[in-house]
Amino acid sequence: MGIESLIIMLVIGAVAGWLAGQIVSGYGFGLVGNIIVGILGAVIAGLIFPRIGFMTSGGILAAIIHAAIGAIILLLLLRLVKRA
Repeated sequence: MGIESLIIMLVIGAVAGWLAGQIVSGYGFGLVGNIIVGILGAVIAGLIFPRIGFMTSGGILAAIIHAAIGAIILLLLLRLVKRA
């Protein structure tokens, strides 16, 4: 993985984490936390979506949407665990 790929992954993770934090109100973790949530969300979405037959085409916008959906799932799971 080159430095460009790492930077793109961090930017996509940051945007997706921020977007997920805005959609799931009250769950913002700051810049670093949003990057981590976005990257973990992308991993979660990458594992779940192909198994249910949902695939997104290439491109940065598709990657952001994909990661944001996974990050929303992660934030909702964190909300459930925190309430329990």
